Amino acid sequence: MSKKFDRIPGMPSNRQLRVAEQVRHALAEILQRGEVFDPILEGRVITVPEVRMSPDLRLATALVMPLGGKDEAKVLAALNKNAKPLRGAISRRLREMRYMPDIRFRLDERFDVAAGIDALLARPEVARDLKKPEKREEFDE
Repeated sequence: MSKKFDRIPGMPSNRQLRVAEQVRHALAEILQRGEVFDPILEGRVITVPEVRMSPDLRLATALVMPLGGKDEAKVLAALNKNAKPLRGAISRRLREMRYMPDIRFRLDERFDVAAGIDALLARPEVARDLKKPEKREEFDE
């Protein structure tokens, strides 16, 4: 069978996943070491939980979250403003790539969604529905 049919449509390829993980590691290291000189980013801890690559590997979307969720808009603006220097720093770390993708930053909202689901599951009417039904023993008489 051809490799062409092994892939599920809409899902990222193995190459996309591998490159995205390499970019994520490099970006996290750069932000951890404070290699970007910006007063807003200085001294901040920024989490990079995921990087998504476009199918042609020309665009990387980094999902980021500042620690504690403080000043999200300012941090996001500072990261997008410093996207070109970050791209250069990442390209120096990932020399095996032919070209470095453009990077854009988005807030990772998965934490908010998870908190909303937890709040929904904690509601009494939902908790009641999630309880296991008690076993009833029936006797034949």
